[in-house]
Amino acid sequence: MTGLMLGVDVGTTAVKVAVFELGGNLVATHTAAYPIHRPRPGWAEQDPMDWWRGCTEGIQAVLAGLDADAVRSVGVVSQVNTHVFVDDQLRPLAPAIIWQDQRCAEVARDLDARLTSADKTRIWGGPIVLDASFVGSRAEWFARTEPELWARTRWVLSPKDFVIAKLTGRLATDQLSAVRVAGPTGYLREAVELVDGLAGKLPEIAGPEVVLGSAPELGGAEVVVGTMDAYSAVFGTRTTESGRGMVSCGTSLVVAGASAESVPVPEVVTFPPKDGLFVHAGPTQAAGDALRWWCQASGLSIDEVLRSAGAGAPGVIFTPHLMGERAPLWDSEVRGSFFGLSSATSQADLCRAVLQGVAMSARHVLDPVERACGFALPSLAFSGGGARSDLWTQIHADVLQRPIERLRVHDSAVLGAALLGAVGTGSYPDIATAAAATVAVDRVFTPAADADRLNPLFEAYRESHDALRGIHARLADWRSTENC
Repeated sequence: MTGLMLGVDVGTTAVKVAVFELGGNLVATHTAAYPIHRPRPGWAEQDPMDWWRGCTEGIQAVLAGLDADAVRSVGVVSQVNTHVFVDDQLRPLAPAIIWQDQRCAEVARDLDARLTSADKTRIWGGPIVLDASFVGSRAEWFARTEPELWARTRWVLSPKDFVIAKLTGRLATDQLSAVRVAGPTGYLREAVELVDGLAGKLPEIAGPEVVLGSAPELGGAEVVVGTMDAYSAVFGTRTTESGRGMVSCGTSLVVAGASAESVPVPEVVTFPPKDGLFVHAGPTQAAGDALRWWCQASGLSIDEVLRSAGAGAPGVIFTPHLMGERAPLWDSEVRGSFFGLSSATSQADLCRAVLQGVAMSARHVLDPVERACGFALPSLAFSGGGARSDLWTQIHADVLQRPIERLRVHDSAVLGAALLGAVGTGSYPDIATAAAATVAVDRVFTPAADADRLNPLFEAYRESHDALRGIHARLADWRSTENC
């Protein structure tokens, strides 16, 4: 078996490695899990060597039994707004600060306050807010708290760039992974210069399909630059044609839609157009991570939560804002909650509320995505770990009130990574052609006949943010005082 394509997704909870035939059939897959360390409230970090160990372990596992030269191309994607500070030998100088981490919120506010609305419009095209996940916030915090390590820092890298550098010896990133510091023509000078010394510690920018070099671990297969995992999922769900949309339910949740036109909205991100197509997307902070938390809090396993939720009744509302929320709120102070509890509420009801709350976060993001598209999306492709559960997929169909197409390949970011590699090495002429040839639907879930009974619950979910804003602000002040 030759001419295979390999994808690697350095995710938040695991590295996933998979080999595919060019038609999209899965040949072999491997997942290597690793922990998120939370040494203080609001902190979330990882050991970068866990990414590398998971990558090499996965490559060895999926190549077992294959010819040494069977794999022709490799694509690597990863979580973004996760940063590792390394020296000139690619040795990590500290744990990586992952996208969930809120330790830099105060630094972010300082950086944000330096810029007027006019400055932001000039630099980024609109009045964005610099938050705790911004690479400049991370770099400034590291420079202030660890000045000796900052002086030794040669590179500030995303997970995929770190892994690719170790695979090929080459350093580069792509425009989309360089969030808030890169534009169509390269780095945004004013954004990078917010932090002294950052400019010289960022890798060059190249297109995601550009071949960086070969990987000895893969028999010399060529490795491309890759991109962020959320955009890779766009490829792996075929959200590469106007009118298509997707929900990727992994550690976090991403809703995206594609259109030939763009109506700017502040709640979601519109990526630079490619071949006349705009992709509008919004990531949340916790999907599978909310399920993980509830398992820990309830003492139930994932399977037990899913079984229990099947017996639960809707009525309790859960907001999965466990470490703040990204789209569509962009609020680092908000926190999760259950409300609508009564003396009759059961554990099964709470289990269902957690699953339903994540689906409501998807609906919350879907509204601005559709406004950005200029039309309603008729159906949504569904992928990620959440797609392994029939119940959770059906809950999404009911809450979103439209058909949900569960895909044959659940790990859409891994497939998208493999497709980038195949395009880079010439197996496909472009990513849209590659997606059309490989993405297939496993099963369609349609909304229940009475799904509209959930509408009042969703309205309460959506209104809760404004209703509780003052409470969340006071709690944020208290947490700040307690952590001093």
